[in-house]
Amino acid sequence: MKIHEYQAKELFKKYKVPIPEGSVAFNQDDAKTSAEKLGGFPVVVKAQIHAGGRGKGGGVKLAGSLEEVEKTASEIIGMTLVTHQTGPEGRLVKKVLVEQGLNIVKELYLSIIPDRQTASNVIMASEAGGMDIEEVAEKTPEKIIKVHIDPLLGIQAYHLRAVAYGLNLPAPIIKQFSGMLKNLYNLFIDYDCSLLEINPLVITGDDTVVALDAKMDIDSNSLYRHKDILEYRDFDEEDPLEVEASKYNLNYINLGGSGNVGNMVNGAGLAMATMDIIMLAGAKPANFLDVGGGADAEMVENGFKILLSDKNVKGILINIFGGILRCDVLAQGVVQAAEKTGINIPVVVRMEGTNVEEGRKILADSGLNLTTATDIKDAAQKIAEFANA
Repeated sequence: MKIHEYQAKELFKKYKVPIPEGSVAFNQDDAKTSAEKLGGFPVVVKAQIHAGGRGKGGGVKLAGSLEEVEKTASEIIGMTLVTHQTGPEGRLVKKVLVEQGLNIVKELYLSIIPDRQTASNVIMASEAGGMDIEEVAEKTPEKIIKVHIDPLLGIQAYHLRAVAYGLNLPAPIIKQFSGMLKNLYNLFIDYDCSLLEINPLVITGDDTVVALDAKMDIDSNSLYRHKDILEYRDFDEEDPLEVEASKYNLNYINLGGSGNVGNMVNGAGLAMATMDIIMLAGAKPANFLDVGGGADAEMVENGFKILLSDKNVKGILINIFGGILRCDVLAQGVVQAAEKTGINIPVVVRMEGTNVEEGRKILADSGLNLTTATDIKDAAQKIAEFANA
């Protein structure tokens, strides 16, 4: 689960990680009040969306007076901000963070992520922080240092020194930086983060290290442990179909507007294989939908409704291997959903496994316009023909 910058900074403050003074504003009057509380200029007005690259997209601006704060906030709030992470459709900005301006001497990059290949947590840092960090990673990866931490042992003093010296920090700053990094790692562990990133982490004119930005992703599977984080969830920043699917415990991911085949599969591995073979057949998957092994007819029905509500979907492929989810249960769910919603696009069904003959009979007797496939290759070819037509 992603959270906003201002929310991440609330957690930073709780863990004694230095941040600029500031507050969130939902309109230009709020922004003006926030700036007045800071008591000095310039201030920074920053769009709050769940995506990076806001500065390049025009979502981060300096203001040198209350009038400029009011004007800038009115321009940013309500804009559709397009960045390399939002896609061409962009994101609607509904709030801004108003922060004090700082005398920045140097910008650094700092992040912590889990590395499954080495079963460790990795601190990544670079002297080349700022808006072009992606370009740095691509063209000069040697400028990014990596320090691996055994999660069973936790962060040690030598890890802190390795990062500090790797960043060529001046001596007066190393102790302060090390304390901050240790606190950040504890935050990363305590909140089950899949990502913690600061870009940029800045050194100011008075030799202070400050987190100018804050990005946190929290493992959704851990949210039962973090009731406070649930309050941070912003449904406006999530895909409406994904939000709807979460209500029914369906594993659904929208893959973007260019996909034309909706998929319903049971099992993540089978779902990945199904998407691959759809691509090989010349179509493009619109979603990942794993109804799970323990799905019942109602879950299948709800999943089917979600697929049908995606206007980009020109055909639906149902690929089920009946085990715990029996084929007859799947068929009942499909028929229920079709009768309630009405089918106006082609549907191809491929099923094998437990009670497969009963399932096929239910579909055949339903009177619905469904196409049965003999195997997964046949299913992909048929749905590709329908969707591309």
